[in-house]
Amino acid sequence: MNRPLPFDPIARAARLWEDRIGPSDTMAAVTGVMRVQQIVQSAVDGALKPHGLTFARYEALVLLTFARHGALPMRVMGERLQLHPTSVTNIVDRLESGGLVTRQPHPTDRRTTLVEITDDGRNRHAVATTAVTDIDFGLDGLTERQTQQLTELLTKVRKAAGDFTE
Repeated sequence: MNRPLPFDPIARAARLWEDRIGPSDTMAAVTGVMRVQQIVQSAVDGALKPHGLTFARYEALVLLTFARHGALPMRVMGERLQLHPTSVTNIVDRLESGGLVTRQPHPTDRRTTLVEITDDGRNRHAVATTAVTDIDFGLDGLTERQTQQLTELLTKVRKAAGDFTE
C-alpha cells in the first residue's frame, strides 16, 4: 500500500473542477465511489486469496449455500449474480476443479445443469466468510447506521440504472 497523501486528492480535484468547469458534487461523488471500490476490492481480495477464492467465486459459494438444496441451475446462478453465462461457466469450472462444487444433471430437465456445493465448498465458504466479515468487507470508517445509509443510497442508484425492479 502507498503511503497516505497529506491531502484529499478528490477534494482538491473537486475544487479545481469547480473553478474551471462548474459544479463538482457529482464528479466528486463518482470519483469517491470508484476509489472506495478499489479499496474494498483490495481488502476483500486480500482476505479471500489465502482461501483460494476470488470475490466472484466466493459469491457463487454464498449463493449455493443460500439455495434450499445447495444446488442451482447455472442459468439461475447467472441471473442472481448478474453475470454473463460465460462468466458463470468460468467460475463454476474453477470451483469444480477445486472440488468445491459439482455439476449434476437436472432430475426433470435434460437441458439444465445443476451446480451443487460440496462439503469442501461449504467448509471453504465458512472460513472465507469469517475472513471477509473479520475485515467488515474492507468497509472501514462507518458506523452501522452509516453503512445502512450507504447501502440505501447505492440501492437507489442501482434501481435508477435498471439493475432491478420492485
